[in-house]
Amino acid sequence: MHTAHGDIETPIFMPVGTKATVKALDTNDLEKIGAQIILGNTYHLHLRPGEDLIDTFGGLHTFMNWNKPILTDSGGFQVFSLGDVRNTKNTKLRNIGDANTEKHAHQSMVAIDEDGVTFRSYIDGSEHRFTPEEAIRIQHKIGADIIMAFDECTPDTASLRYAKEAMERTHRWAARCIDEHKKDSHHHGYEQFLFGIIQGGNHSVLRIESATAITGMDFDGIAIGGESIGYNMEATKEILNTLLPLLPEDKPRYTMGVGFSPMDLFEVVERGIDMFDCVAPTRMARNGNVYVHKHISEKYRIDITNAKYREDKTPIDHDCLCYTCTHHSRAYLHHLFRENEILAQRLATIHNLHFFLSLMTDIREAIKHDRFLALKQEWM
Repeated sequence: MHTAHGDIETPIFMPVGTKATVKALDTNDLEKIGAQIILGNTYHLHLRPGEDLIDTFGGLHTFMNWNKPILTDSGGFQVFSLGDVRNTKNTKLRNIGDANTEKHAHQSMVAIDEDGVTFRSYIDGSEHRFTPEEAIRIQHKIGADIIMAFDECTPDTASLRYAKEAMERTHRWAARCIDEHKKDSHHHGYEQFLFGIIQGGNHSVLRIESATAITGMDFDGIAIGGESIGYNMEATKEILNTLLPLLPEDKPRYTMGVGFSPMDLFEVVERGIDMFDCVAPTRMARNGNVYVHKHISEKYRIDITNAKYREDKTPIDHDCLCYTCTHHSRAYLHHLFRENEILAQRLATIHNLHFFLSLMTDIREAIKHDRFLALKQEWM
């Protein structure tokens, strides 16, 4: 993919920098580990520091001193999951079958209407409103190279009736996002690309309907959203198997939230996906969980805070060439975590992201040489 801030080789894993930072790392760290593109989040950046401030810097690239591509999520998922600081226990609906009941429960967090969504800040409880047009205007000011249409993300447990209602609203919002985007697609003097999002929950009939609608619109790329994607890999694979024949080959394909396990990357690439992101590698790093090859752990990760690593002089993974593995032992990292040293989080995050990005380099090379399935088998 070609953007104003550089080319992106696909398939690619994208580190998540929700609030204009990939936690524990600076942009120099990201350059060194080979990050091609990072994510920011419209919801969080809107709340703090605000899109107007970022706009005065000429966009997020200048604000955070990152000169490579950026993608921003529209904030839709966060609006619906974090919408009301007073109702945090209702972030997921469970065992609700009636559409009207579901809608009421969902609206206990946010007020949804045809025009948009009113929600409360998780920071201070202040009231905010996103419409499709406002979500696009905010993203124009933030200035990411790739921006997302505003959608309604339904829970896995949503009934067919409610999932259909939300999906159809997402389609109407998608058309409004395109109209708004065309008014100012070069806000900072360079082109921003708009992706549409396929919804429909775990209902294959709705997924097919949504794919037909979204791919029929004038989007630059196609994303596949929903609570299942990445969180439930069996459901993710089933959804992708259904959608693959319907996705255009000349537009990038993006699964939102995939990347908890290295094997998850193989599964979506095998199904034709170009882009994916997940907070798991950085979040787990901050808690002492670091990735390794399967011959070290069946789970592809170890908990470096475990007492058995207290005197371990070996690196996290002998096959890893990241800064952490080439300079420090498991024992040292174990010590840093036990002492709650900030450096522990940085070194673990460098390792986890390098581990994923290095794997993606290997996957791209394997595809070029027609040995992708062989590489997958080696990792299994």
